[in-house]
Amino acid sequence: MRAQRQHPDELVVGLVSISDRAAAGVYADQGLPGLRAWLQRALASPWQAHERLIPDERPLIEHTLIELVDHIGCDLVLTTGGTGPARRDVTPEATLAVATRELPGFGEQMRRISLQFVPTAILSRQVGVLRETADHAALIINLPGQPKAIEETLEGLRDDNGTLIVPGIFAAVPYCIQLIGGPYVETHEAVCKAFRPKSAQRVRAD
Repeated sequence: MRAQRQHPDELVVGLVSISDRAAAGVYADQGLPGLRAWLQRALASPWQAHERLIPDERPLIEHTLIELVDHIGCDLVLTTGGTGPARRDVTPEATLAVATRELPGFGEQMRRISLQFVPTAILSRQVGVLRETADHAALIINLPGQPKAIEETLEGLRDDNGTLIVPGIFAAVPYCIQLIGGPYVETHEAVCKAFRPKSAQRVRAD
């Protein structure tokens, strides 16, 4: 069922945590709470979330992404988990399978951020893609599995004085959504300052 926006600029977000053990109830899922908490801090625009907790099964991941974009009408889908080199890690393959276009810069920047902390970041395979239908388009981004890594990836890295030294990927997300026909998304600049060229910024009425 298509999501109903309560405001023209309400962002419809799909949140997908991909984990065999969390989906089976072996331990509590941390991905969805981590994603939700960060968005609550970062978004100044109205938003609604549609959440899914699923195992590492490629057909199910593909089905879930298609459902969230094509049927729910999500503008943005964030996944967490399943992006390493293990045989069960198939999130990138499922994401690419449902994509119409890839945006390589997202994966490149996510690995750049993670490499500030661990050399094994080169093993991560996160991707960012677009899925486009005749009347709708959405941005899909694979994120790491741990809440701290999710925050660092989305928000970026700051020095001891709070100065941003490596931009997070979410700074580019609002403009991307705007370019593909989605709502005008605004953020709390203290958390993550969205970047847009001046020509794409709204003029505020005083």
